[in-house]
Amino acid sequence: MKELPHEMKLTYIIAIVIMLVFVGFIIMVVLVYNKKQLIQQQENQIKEAEFQNQLLQKELERQKAIQIERERISRDMHDDLGAGISAIKLQAEFLKYKIPMNTYSEDIEAIIATSEDMNVAMREILWSLNSQNDTIGNFLNYTIGYVERFLDKTDINIQFDSKILDNETNLPVKARRNLFLVVKEAVHNVYKHSKAKNSNIRFEQTTTYFKIDVIDDGLGFSKEIIKGNGLTNMELRMQAIQGVFVVVPTETGTHLSFQYTFNA
Repeated sequence: MKELPHEMKLTYIIAIVIMLVFVGFIIMVVLVYNKKQLIQQQENQIKEAEFQNQLLQKELERQKAIQIERERISRDMHDDLGAGISAIKLQAEFLKYKIPMNTYSEDIEAIIATSEDMNVAMREILWSLNSQNDTIGNFLNYTIGYVERFLDKTDINIQFDSKILDNETNLPVKARRNLFLVVKEAVHNVYKHSKAKNSNIRFEQTTTYFKIDVIDDGLGFSKEIIKGNGLTNMELRMQAIQGVFVVVPTETGTHLSFQYTFNA
């Protein structure tokens, strides 16, 4: 077989070298491009992480500012309103013993009663504003204490049952406030309308929800309660915290169930 001329061999060799160089150049360009793309993606991820951190920092600062404002309002109410209401009550009690006639005794008693109601309402507001109370354990302590005091002078026997996973579980102020108010409304209905002898309040916490059941052995719902604002207010308060309010069917008495889902 006849060999190729030397010049042609050289031409082939040069062509192959040029092709290899060209392929190598293309591969290098692709690698450089991919590396730049990777670097760009990493820079974008870093920028996104920094942006998210800034947003988180701003949110933490906002929450801290809200907490500081809540505590300031709480202190102001305690120092100013609390002292003012107590002064009104003391002055009314002083007048009650100073005035010999019974002409104004009912009015003075009304002022004293109103002052006491305002003090109770103010304490509830102060409790709800204090960020240190944002736990399930604190909610239970406060709510149980309130119910015991409210029913202390009645003939209703109250029992509490609780199945709580962690007393330190966070319960945001809005949820804590509304859950307390629905329990308060339910207990007031037991006292005013049910003619019950026994009432049971159950607290249950799972990993996903916090549930409260208020049960009594009374007459059940009357037409007046059904038509009134009590149940409507309870439902609206639970809707405000994305919770669920259910009137559980029962043969006797009443069973109200309130369920709040964490991170709803």
